Amino acid sequence: MSTTNENNKKKNGVKVIILLVAIVLIAVGTAMTVKYFYDRINAENEASKITQITTTQETTVENPIDFASLKETNDEIYAWITVPGTKVDYPILQSTVSDDFYLKHSATDKKYSASGAVYTQSLNTTSFNDRVTVIYGHNGYGDTFFTTLHNFEDAQTFDENEYFYIYTPNSKLTYQIVSAFKYDDRHILNSFNFQSNNTFEEFIAMIQNPTSTNKNVRENLDKEITVNDKIVVLSTCITGQKNNRYLVCGVLISNEKTN
Repeated sequence: MSTTNENNKKKNGVKVIILLVAIVLIAVGTAMTVKYFYDRINAENEASKITQITTTQETTVENPIDFASLKETNDEIYAWITVPGTKVDYPILQSTVSDDFYLKHSATDKKYSASGAVYTQSLNTTSFNDRVTVIYGHNGYGDTFFTTLHNFEDAQTFDENEYFYIYTPNSKLTYQIVSAFKYDDRHILNSFNFQSNNTFEEFIAMIQNPTSTNKNVRENLDKEITVNDKIVVLSTCITGQKNNRYLVCGVLISNEKTN
């Protein structure tokens, strides 16, 4: 009997030990699980905080244009355009008097000037938020205004200069040059209803594959152009061809705040 009792006690002792070990293991496992989810929730919250910080804080870049001084000379100056690979480095204006005022008037004092200035018309806002903004400048007055846009007729110059830049008092807009080509003399903003998605899509397709034999087109763009994008068209004349224009088309790829 004593031997049997001792064996039973041993068995019971083993069971108790196993039970205690199981309880400890369950407790440890539960604690680890709780800690995992606690750490995961904390990590997600921290990531959310970081995302909120990075998306709400705006980085700024330097603005090289002294708009305050420019506006003292002419309050209708509202932007500045720089096109690497050319000598285009001018203020952009829009007249409140006449759409073609700056076709024959100076940017600095509004006086008559045959070479005019670089300008947009009232069909465009001055925010560059329109689907298509057309900027005009003269060709043929030496290397001034938009004459040197014709540099992009050279494939190497076109390939080596992918971007142009427009500054406003508060932003730097970067455009990737999609194409440069000879076009007819139609008034683009009057000829297309860009409020129509279909029309805008057709225009996008056209500037990426113009029918002109005088053209250069960028095959590898930084982004696919959609109806949500903004296009700027630089338009100038072609010497000796009154019924044609030379267009340089760019798509907005970056809008940076400036200080």
